[in-house]
Amino acid sequence: MAQAIVTIAGRTFRLGCDDGQEKRLEELASVVDGKIGAMRKNFGEIGDQRLIVMAALEIADEAADARARVSGLEEQIANLRKEIAGAQRREAAIEARLTQAIGGAAARLERLAGDLTPSDPDSEPLA
Repeated sequence: MAQAIVTIAGRTFRLGCDDGQEKRLEELASVVDGKIGAMRKNFGEIGDQRLIVMAALEIADEAADARARVSGLEEQIANLRKEIAGAQRREAAIEARLTQAIGGAAARLERLAGDLTPSDPDSEPLA
């Protein structure tokens, strides 16, 4: 197990983490430290514990907002996939109708060509 040393609110902590996650843990600690620093700047010295709780609540609020946005985007993606599937079905139906219409037109052209071809090989061609 790896360890990362981070500083939050002027205090240094040695934290255990999975191998390779040290940098991520340091980045997260920097975010928490930044929140506490901003709150200390806005509210003054109201006590570390209160600042830490307020920072945690703000981070939790941001995470909840992000989850809600992700959920909304996932719903939009699902709706778009349904629309795409419907469009693909409509496209396939149109293609089938076009294929049928072209097949019918080809059959009529063959009949017309057959009607225009003389049946008697000795007869003169139509001009």
